[in-house]
Amino acid sequence: MLQHPKDIITRLLSVAGITVNGQQPWDIQVHDEAFYGEVLNSGSLGLGESYMNNYWDCQQLDQFFTKILLASLDARVKKSFRFKADILLARLLNHQTPAKAYRNGSAHYDTGNDLFEVMLDKRMTYTCAFWEQASNLNDAQEQKLDLSCRKLQLKPGMHVLDIGCGWGSFAKFAAEKYGVRVTGVTISKEQAELARERCKGLPVEIRLADYRTLQEPFDAIVSLGMFEHVGYKNYGDYMKVAHRCLKDDGLFLLHTIGGNVPNAFTDQWLNKYIFPNAMIPTIRLIGQYIEGLFVMEHWQNFSVNYDRTLMAWYQNIVQNWDQLKTKYDATFFRMWKYYLLSCAGSFRARKSQLWQIVLSKNGVPGGYRF
Repeated sequence: MLQHPKDIITRLLSVAGITVNGQQPWDIQVHDEAFYGEVLNSGSLGLGESYMNNYWDCQQLDQFFTKILLASLDARVKKSFRFKADILLARLLNHQTPAKAYRNGSAHYDTGNDLFEVMLDKRMTYTCAFWEQASNLNDAQEQKLDLSCRKLQLKPGMHVLDIGCGWGSFAKFAAEKYGVRVTGVTISKEQAELARERCKGLPVEIRLADYRTLQEPFDAIVSLGMFEHVGYKNYGDYMKVAHRCLKDDGLFLLHTIGGNVPNAFTDQWLNKYIFPNAMIPTIRLIGQYIEGLFVMEHWQNFSVNYDRTLMAWYQNIVQNWDQLKTKYDATFFRMWKYYLLSCAGSFRARKSQLWQIVLSKNGVPGGYRF
């Protein structure tokens, strides 16, 4: 006798300690019975789309995701044929060619500067903050930027390359606080325009360019939260670009989200709605492509900081939604909440990591310190 989708999903959720229409803040409230079939047939994509369509709600969505990930429910729901086909294509094709990279970047980072100005800290730093001695987002992001500069051992007069410079937060901070010259590259027109405006009057050049076009030498290289968009078919090219652009005595800081297991691309819902064709690297993949090019000097994991960062971004969006809702509709709001809180749950469950890796070309004489 075939089981009803409702019975299957209800039983699966109970494994994670989640009750349908229960009283706990991580329990879900189902408004439309179509929810069960969507999840059973389409997995994580159906879960996200049914939330966007208001089929269900949850008081603490971040904790809901923490619980289902800790229980590995994502592995228990069958993968759809479409999902399997997408994985196969991701392995066969390069979804991050120069032409596609611009489209991928524009899909997320050109969503609207007004949205990101409200969500992020005052410097508009769209990467994990460092909360060790900070109690608010602005201070935590300044701590992260300063930590990154110290790891690169920046000194006045150096010329630094920022691969994936965003809205210029690192470039502006490093130029102001460490007296360096910065060249930043981004493939987002919206980011480039605002970064130039925010860095006006400083020794900062912002280029709308793909990283593969870079040729000139730099004293140091930083890449904060861009490697997730490179794709494993381009890891070799990416590392070769960094190697050829880094002076022999320079340091390269790679700041990236990391995964515990390899996947050809990120979660299916995130891939469709938030980060098209993104891919989270693993330790093995990074190690494979730095071999023969770099010496690994330092590797730090501060992934629990990303949970707190995402929750701070979420609070900023909620608190400022009144000024955004004239441009962004209710479905977008649900989509954005789902994005931020599902990612927070992933970091809280330790399924996602945040790594800062310091690399040198020849090894630092006497050992690396910062």
